[in-house]
Amino acid sequence: MFDYLIVGAGFAGAVCAERLAARGKSVVLCDRRPHVAGNAYDHYDDAGILVHQYGPHIFHTDGRRIFDYLSRFTAWRPYEHHVLAHVDGQRLPFPINIDTVNRLYGLSLDENSIGQFFAEHAENIGHPKTSEDAVVGKIGRDLYEKFFRNYTKKQWGLDPSELDASVAARVPARMNHDDRYFTDQFQVMPARGYTRMFENMLDHPNIWLVLGVDGETLRRDVRHRQMIYTGPIDDFFEHRFGPLPYRSLEFRFETHDMSKFQPGAVVNYPNEQAYTRCTEFKYLTGQRHPKTTVVYEYPQAEGDPYYPVPRPRNAELYRKYKALADATPNVHFVGRLATYRYYNMDQVVAQALGLVAQLEGIDAQAA
Repeated sequence: MFDYLIVGAGFAGAVCAERLAARGKSVVLCDRRPHVAGNAYDHYDDAGILVHQYGPHIFHTDGRRIFDYLSRFTAWRPYEHHVLAHVDGQRLPFPINIDTVNRLYGLSLDENSIGQFFAEHAENIGHPKTSEDAVVGKIGRDLYEKFFRNYTKKQWGLDPSELDASVAARVPARMNHDDRYFTDQFQVMPARGYTRMFENMLDHPNIWLVLGVDGETLRRDVRHRQMIYTGPIDDFFEHRFGPLPYRSLEFRFETHDMSKFQPGAVVNYPNEQAYTRCTEFKYLTGQRHPKTTVVYEYPQAEGDPYYPVPRPRNAELYRKYKALADATPNVHFVGRLATYRYYNMDQVVAQALGLVAQLEGIDAQAA
């Protein structure tokens, strides 16, 4: 009889497993994939380049507690993420800032005049309800059409007018020259990769790791007192109310016989291409190698679930599953897929630490 069966060895499951094991609980942690780290899994490809198998993962947080916790399992490489967007034949800084606007329109705005520029082009929306509202209400329709609309349609399979305003709020426009994608206090990458960090986290005698096995199988075969589930919540309840919509991704990797392929870690392609972005991993990892590997991302409706689709009808469907979850004894739901929220990695860590604190009846800061 184990204290906990935890389904899913990504951030949510691994953090719960480590914290519970450290408090003397016996834990079985399983994942249907043959590896730990979930979508953050990285490995060396055939050319010897460290790549992120499921797309780029850049760690950033303003939470000192989250940073300190993960620092137990990895050293860090400082890394500030920069993204370019291919628009009108130029590669321009994104999120949109003063330099983006100046280069796109041939202007010479500064921090005193950029606000007036946005105000003159913004539409009077009032309270934004959709992603389209959120963007055109701040920076106007032309920038929306060039940078946001088609990218969003590719990414989500929906027009921005059909998506919650929170989607666009993740990528604000800036009134300065700051071209970093994130502005958090801690912006780092695990020095030896995410997979090694997870392996260190799960190296505990109270954790039994089972890979390549579906959670439902272990749920039947392994005796346990409580269960922590990190997969899609609608899967758990066998799609009783119908499937929750998720977006998936197809990845096309290419290795090139050159030291550098593109001018930055990520180039977004909002308009012309079927893919949304191209990532070159050596920028992220700092690896030195005569060759380089890139990945192109093609969003799609079918495949492994990556992103919950944020729109009101989906939120309403999730609430039905949430009610079932709340009424299910000794099963706890945590993580992006199990709570149908578009969380960043640090937010998932915080949620997992909070769950452990709740289960153990301790202060959240002590988890």
